[in-house]
Amino acid sequence: MTLAVDFSPFETNWTTTLVVLAVEGPVLLPKAREIDEKTGGQVSKALKAANAKAKSGEIVEILAPAGISAQKILVLGLGAVEKIAAKTLEAAGGALAAKLQKAGEAPAAVCAESNEASSHSDAELAARLALGARLRNYRFDKYRTTQTEDEQAGLDKLTLFVADPAAATQAYGRLVPLADGVDFARDLVSEPPNVLFPVEMAARAKALTALGVKVSVLGEAEMAGLGMGALLGVGQGSRRESQLIVLEWRGASNPDDAPLALVGKGVCFDTGGISLKPAADMWDMKFDMGGAAAVLGAFHTLAARKAKANVVGVIAAVENMPDGNAQRPGDVVTSMSGQTIEVLNTDAEGRLILADAVWYAQQTFKPRALIDLATLTGAIIIALGSEIAGLFANDDTLAADLLAAAETSGERLWRMPLGDHFDKKIKSQIADMQNIANGRDAGASIGAVFVGRFIRDIPWAHLDIAGVAWTKEARDTTPKGAVGFGVRLLDSYIARAAEPSA
Repeated sequence: MTLAVDFSPFETNWTTTLVVLAVEGPVLLPKAREIDEKTGGQVSKALKAANAKAKSGEIVEILAPAGISAQKILVLGLGAVEKIAAKTLEAAGGALAAKLQKAGEAPAAVCAESNEASSHSDAELAARLALGARLRNYRFDKYRTTQTEDEQAGLDKLTLFVADPAAATQAYGRLVPLADGVDFARDLVSEPPNVLFPVEMAARAKALTALGVKVSVLGEAEMAGLGMGALLGVGQGSRRESQLIVLEWRGASNPDDAPLALVGKGVCFDTGGISLKPAADMWDMKFDMGGAAAVLGAFHTLAARKAKANVVGVIAAVENMPDGNAQRPGDVVTSMSGQTIEVLNTDAEGRLILADAVWYAQQTFKPRALIDLATLTGAIIIALGSEIAGLFANDDTLAADLLAAAETSGERLWRMPLGDHFDKKIKSQIADMQNIANGRDAGASIGAVFVGRFIRDIPWAHLDIAGVAWTKEARDTTPKGAVGFGVRLLDSYIARAAEPSA
């Protein structure tokens, strides 16, 4: 459900739910103080009774207030004035959407205004609140044929009262492509694996041509001709044909300038192959294409906002299935690079398809830098949990730019180590390398250094997003389910590192 957002001049005779703002203290903002006076101090009394501090996302509810026409008042906290930032405003908007969804009430209106000490204008504050609400309001229920009244309850529209509706509309309009890209990625991750298999992923990618993205697809015969034995080996146990999806966005003033390359792991379903995963929770391996979804979502955003950058994308889309033709533990495959790989565990398949995908991206496009995203290892979840992705990089400037983008976007990263001491652990007795180490130590770094074997002399970053592609509990601007992690991060990074400053 896409939230409809409307910006209108201030009015205080709203008849349903009226939302007013406070900063930490609590300190009511001007419109909230005006409402407080009209209600005979009910707003300030309610805050005191609730011992509220107006922390970011904190909400105090006042039913049937006297003196105004609104049926209900919600006081939404924005947190400490000096700490108010885009991501905290979005988090507050997300908290508001969750509250309104739970109440099953619509419409609602927010008296959106900034504090004198805040660095955000009223228009920007309103736009960020609206973005957070829209992102939290996401639902994937296309396959539900029956729902209870509570399950159907949602937020259809949100009105924000602002001093300058035109400015707020413009500010929010700049953010809509971002929300669209995140939702595009979430839809892909949410789809069941019998619907979203490699050929269907390629079809979804081709829809981006309507936005101006150039999309081409290589089938198995073409990949075999290129020598992509690592990628094809993973998919050989599936009846679904593997695909290599190639995207190009040439938005820079010189379309021939070296692009940035984004590479996504697109394992549409991962059984583990012959090295079969445990049955418990195997269903969630439909999101093993979260890296591919992030790349596609990022291209959706870049094209929709007409990014002034050259960016290419390569997605390796496969299924990892255990039939009679499946890859066996002990097989040796030859990658596109010519390097040979001993496959000791068929469930370490993501690094195999990335090996050929990153090589293809470098050979075809000669990029200035390359970033791959993959739900690669369970080890990164053990290390960092479910809200921070692992960042591995061979270049300090690239790493610093990505960490800065993580801070801006709210999609958190933590830099993890690479090194020869990890690399030597994948030395094989019969091939150039093996796809796992002998032992479980440093699994995330082992996966990263494996991919690094296929990186030429360019800046490269590997983002292990295994813990952050899907959430089992709602938080901030994300409902339970697909996160769409990576879209905002990549968009922020590209704006910072590849687009000319305004």
